[in-house]
Amino acid sequence: MSTPAPAKPNTSASPEIPCGPAVTLYRRFQQASATLQSPILLFIRVYWGWQFAQSGWGRLHNLGRATDFFASLGLPAPHATVILISLLELVGGILFIAGLGTRLTGLFLAGDMMGAYLLSDRDALAAIISNPGKFYGADPYTFLFASVILLAFGPGRFSIDYLFFRRRGGGC
Repeated sequence: MSTPAPAKPNTSASPEIPCGPAVTLYRRFQQASATLQSPILLFIRVYWGWQFAQSGWGRLHNLGRATDFFASLGLPAPHATVILISLLELVGGILFIAGLGTRLTGLFLAGDMMGAYLLSDRDALAAIISNPGKFYGADPYTFLFASVILLAFGPGRFSIDYLFFRRRGGGC
């Protein structure tokens, strides 16, 4: 008489979880709400891309006043710095709108906004814990927040980045 072979342990990556009506309903809600991700990222890119582009454009057309402000912050070479930051915001805003190089642009613009906090709103930055209203009421906050969202989550499906990488299977 032979003995039966021992049963193999379940090594599947996702063990079966019993699905009651609440779990099924929640999964459907997750799938439905996930369809909002790309339209929301598109809105953030277009709205804040436009805001960044306008900011950079406006500063480039008021170099004297912007240079005086940057000089008052104690920045070295304020005129060159104004031009560099203005071009970063103008071009970065356009790239956000197009959804091209979104994560890298988000990194540079988030750095730009952290610089704005450090140089012109240091008190608001220092109050991030003790007085959060002062922090998120400062001018750089929403620009920083939008940049970090796009850095973290990317541009979504309605973008040149998505078309480019999807066509190439995500790689080179």
